[in-house]
Amino acid sequence: MVPYWLVLSVLLIYTFRRSLNEMATTWINVEEYGHGFFIPLISAYFIWIRRHELKFVQQFKGSIPGLIIVIAGLVLFILGGLATLKTIEQYAFIITLTGIFASIFGVHGLRIAWIPLLFLIFMVPFPAFILNNLSSKLQLISSWIGVEFIRACDIMVYLEGNVIDLGIYKLQVVDACSGLRYLFPLASLSFLCAYLFKGPVWQKLLIFGSAVPLTIFMNSFRIGVIGVMVQYWGTEMAEGFMHDFEGWIIFMACMGVLFAEMWLLARISGKKLALNDLVKIPDEWTNRVKQDASGIVFNKSMFIVLLLVSTGALASHYFQGREEIIPERKPFLNFPLKVGNWQGRNDYLSQNYLNQLKLTDYVLINYAQTGTNNRVNFYSAYYNSQRTGEAVHSPRSCIPGDGWQITSFSQLALPQIKLEGIPVNIDRAVIEKGESKQLVYYWFQQRGRSITNEFLVKWYLFYDAIAMNRTDGSLIRLVTSVEEGENIELADQRLQSFMKDLMPELTAYLPGK
Repeated sequence: MVPYWLVLSVLLIYTFRRSLNEMATTWINVEEYGHGFFIPLISAYFIWIRRHELKFVQQFKGSIPGLIIVIAGLVLFILGGLATLKTIEQYAFIITLTGIFASIFGVHGLRIAWIPLLFLIFMVPFPAFILNNLSSKLQLISSWIGVEFIRACDIMVYLEGNVIDLGIYKLQVVDACSGLRYLFPLASLSFLCAYLFKGPVWQKLLIFGSAVPLTIFMNSFRIGVIGVMVQYWGTEMAEGFMHDFEGWIIFMACMGVLFAEMWLLARISGKKLALNDLVKIPDEWTNRVKQDASGIVFNKSMFIVLLLVSTGALASHYFQGREEIIPERKPFLNFPLKVGNWQGRNDYLSQNYLNQLKLTDYVLINYAQTGTNNRVNFYSAYYNSQRTGEAVHSPRSCIPGDGWQITSFSQLALPQIKLEGIPVNIDRAVIEKGESKQLVYYWFQQRGRSITNEFLVKWYLFYDAIAMNRTDGSLIRLVTSVEEGENIELADQRLQSFMKDLMPELTAYLPGK
């Protein structure tokens, strides 16, 4: 059996080498996923302690469900490889591994190990677009709750988006303070605790589900505490060692609250358990009599698994040599400042925004219509590739971070306005901050399509990466101020009038199909 396991392991690792390498790189470089190294070790341990319950499948029929899962995993791997989307390949690795386990130990073995195998999901980094949206929402929620805590301490404070203004200091709740550094490790821990907790299913689900609200509350409490400390002991409380040390304290507090929740649920169920017994490994898992493995038979499934994984290894060579098509285009540096009867003036993004957006090229111009007071801000971000995490950011997620509130949101078809002969569809948002109001149009121009739905963008990204070997794309955003007492329809007419002049100019800068 040793040569078989060795060959199979080498083939599996070789097949998924690129996606596994990128996953490990993320564990090393991204703090939110620093716990990723422990996930496969913990999963393997929980399968190992129940190894005496596992029996090798002797007949080919018992391996068929596992072989189906292996095929599904390798098909997903091939699709992810054609699209060069590492997240899909990483999930395909877990599915393939699960299928191999099921083909060797059968459905009975899968029932024993399905939770440890499911636990492997926590080692896969979230796709960038989900991570960005989640981070921005957590920043806003944590900022709001943190400010309420500061006000409860009788301190005057003003909140604008994710910026907490204390008067003497502005505390910005950036990505690192969104709570994701707590959420992913705590979600993994709560999953394990729910698995080992001695209680009914509804209590297990409650323990696992509490990770999100617990993270939000404790992170908000941390932000509030930092605000209070800045008010009384100076701005150094929000920076350096104290900032990081407070983060560790809060994470340990999250763990304490989680165990307190489990203790309370045990009490509700009438069980008076000591704290160290709440997540104790059941004795029956470690006291099983070892099964006799002398009668192991190599059924056909083992050789079929080797053949399938070998095919995947050969296919991975094809993906590695497939170079993405980067279409030619004019750089935005040459974008005209005069569009129709609109005269523009260049503006620029700060380095902080550029670091977050990771775009290939962009243009930001403030246009004014000759002879009128009409003003339009035009912005477009272009990506020549969106395969490895660099992707278009949705304004719907970013707008609230600057303190603006979206008071109206809709989607609008503009058949009279065309880009490359195709009518444009847009997202339309009315945003307000204090007494200021603005009208925003935006859409995602992706390889000849104008798309308004963020998830549809991801679907076409996946489809076009396979069919066209392209993932280039852009965001186009137009903003105009709505003056006090001005009819919003006039602002719509202003933006649409500008779009008619803009569309002919955009063609050379945004590649079509």
